[in-house]
Amino acid sequence: MADGSSAHHGAWRRACNGGSCVEVAICDGRVKVRDSKRGCDGPVLDFSDEEWRTFVEAVKSNRFDVPE
Repeated sequence: MADGSSAHHGAWRRACNGGSCVEVAICDGRVKVRDSKRGCDGPVLDFSDEEWRTFVEAVKSNRFDVPE
């Protein structure tokens, strides 16, 4: 995880759901994710293309759903 200052040069896109927002950018062939409230002052998660695909597939197949 890096701080947001090293990831300024990507085109950040925002996704929101009920006030909880994240920003995602592709920089230098890597996928960067940060909390939109913290912007460039906050930490940035840094994923390889394969790691990102694995994460998205897991989300789509409900692997992170919390049992009721």
